[in-house]
Amino acid sequence: MTYLLHLQKDKKLLPVLLELMPALTCRKNIPLRLMASIMSQQLSSRVADVIYKRFLRLFDGKEPSAGQVLTIDHEILRGIGLSNAKANYIHNVALFCIENDITDRGLSALSNDAIIDLLTQIKGVGRWTVEMLLMFTLGREDVFATDDLAIQNAMANLYKLDRSDKKLFKQKILKISAKWKPYRTYACLHLWHWKDNAPV
Repeated sequence: MTYLLHLQKDKKLLPVLLELMPALTCRKNIPLRLMASIMSQQLSSRVADVIYKRFLRLFDGKEPSAGQVLTIDHEILRGIGLSNAKANYIHNVALFCIENDITDRGLSALSNDAIIDLLTQIKGVGRWTVEMLLMFTLGREDVFATDDLAIQNAMANLYKLDRSDKKLFKQKILKISAKWKPYRTYACLHLWHWKDNAPV
């Protein structure tokens, strides 16, 4: 695959490039994917999956529109296992998407930076959350999750980086990641996979 040949130019990255990652795909209903990302924050994937399934059951198992989500009372969202803050953030996303006429087609036409600038206006939605959306919902190939702790840990290990100065460390990993353009998302996928499977 083209991306693999490109990433292999970084010899220090070679140990993580042992197998192909599945091709990135686009998914529909971006507002809902954003809500799901908020639900999963700071939770294990198993717990996040349980909460998301409970959420869908509020809509008879179907994927709701932003308008339908707004009809669900705050306390009902709390009742499926969401924190008070997350329940508020879910409503924030739904309201923002309605007021700003956010559609899959409209967002797909924007650049990565424009999407980050737009969606981080929503209280409860940070840069990392939008980066995950770009990768896993919009299928963008060139996103680097600078603030992702697992990515930072993997790169510190792989490139033997000193983390005592956080600002300098971040500058170093950004400089390294620039070599991976335009396939930084795939590099992140490999780093996550390697971090999960690397011997302790």
